[in-house]
Amino acid sequence: MKIAVIGTGYVGLVTGVVLAELGNDVICVDKDPVKVEKLRKGIPPIYEPGIEEMLRKALNEGFMTISTSIAESVAASEVVFIAVGTPPSEDGTPDLTAVRIVATEIGKAINKPTVVVNKSTVPVGSGTMVEEIIAAQGVPAELFDVVSNPEFLREGSAIHDTLHPDRIVIGAKRRDAAMKLVELYANLESPMIITDLNSAELIKYASNSFLALKISFINAISRICEVSNANVSDVAKGMGTDKRIGPQFLQAGLGWGGSCFPKDVLGMHSTAKRYDYDFALLQEVININDDQTLHFVRRIEKRLGGLEGKRIGIMGLAFKPNTDDIRDAKSLIIVDAILKAGGKINAYDPIATENFRELYPDLDYKKSVYEVPVDADALVVVTEWNEFKQLDLARIAESMKQKVLFDGRRVYKKEAAERAGLEYFTIGSN
Repeated sequence: MKIAVIGTGYVGLVTGVVLAELGNDVICVDKDPVKVEKLRKGIPPIYEPGIEEMLRKALNEGFMTISTSIAESVAASEVVFIAVGTPPSEDGTPDLTAVRIVATEIGKAINKPTVVVNKSTVPVGSGTMVEEIIAAQGVPAELFDVVSNPEFLREGSAIHDTLHPDRIVIGAKRRDAAMKLVELYANLESPMIITDLNSAELIKYASNSFLALKISFINAISRICEVSNANVSDVAKGMGTDKRIGPQFLQAGLGWGGSCFPKDVLGMHSTAKRYDYDFALLQEVININDDQTLHFVRRIEKRLGGLEGKRIGIMGLAFKPNTDDIRDAKSLIIVDAILKAGGKINAYDPIATENFRELYPDLDYKKSVYEVPVDADALVVVTEWNEFKQLDLARIAESMKQKVLFDGRRVYKKEAAERAGLEYFTIGSN
């Protein structure tokens, strides 16, 4: 099948390389000429395990080309994916400017039957909006269809998630358009849910909002555990073995962040407002998450008797392992709070350092994780990278000024940390 994917961020590029891997002829489109030239050389603009190898393979085998022209790409394709950014505006409403611009350009270029697929995360009603924009360019209704096909990939495992999805959601007005997507994804052998446009658009927001609710719930429980001499890991295990609840997303920590959850939860909340529903439950989910990291910082500050003049070692800057993405990363909140309180910071991340350096150029960035605790008054685990899990904690303790470890991701066992001579604090236990 001949495919165009407009937008080469996480969603667009992963979608493009996977569809090329499945044997389709794919054109990836981006307006940034610098990014396009790098992509043509096989250099992806994002860090994601496996994506560089798949990109180079697709280019070398001729299943993928890179273009700056929407018009040419649409004219050459039978299915066109819109995969541009929809960042939240100040009130949480998704900014659909890029979607509107791309829809207009698609409408100008359609000259044969074309299925236009909204892959970007968008609020209810966006498919109809795209349909109206394309029709306004003079395209007859029988010449195109707009389909909603939300993504459910996770950064750090995006390739796997796209090749092995839990489900594929297809929202369409006409059966023929839905069947085009069924044919495209047939080789993945995954369950497919075919529904209307509005329901498909709501599924993504509802799914991520529910997962965020589970995380905020267990983090609220962790706060009770900290003051009641209970252990949140044991509580979560006891809850998660109930088949009605399940263990997924019951890991207490610093809260949810990244590129999807914050945006999608705000998008769900703003959608509810648009339909005059006071989604108070979701607002409290947001409130709990907003306070979770600050509560952790307050615990550090209390233990050290203030942060002014203290040196804090930060292990991990990315919002999660296996990505260089720092959007809504908890490290941003922690670093900002420490600096405002007059503290100093040693920082290390295997991948995300350069992205973080653009925002905080004056931190003391380390080249090795073992350099982070040197002369530190406290060490803080922010991202649970695999390389952090097998560290020599005794070596860590030896280099510290004060042997205090705050584990924001419950990476270590308290007993192991204390045997190494560290005073250990974590989420959800006293």
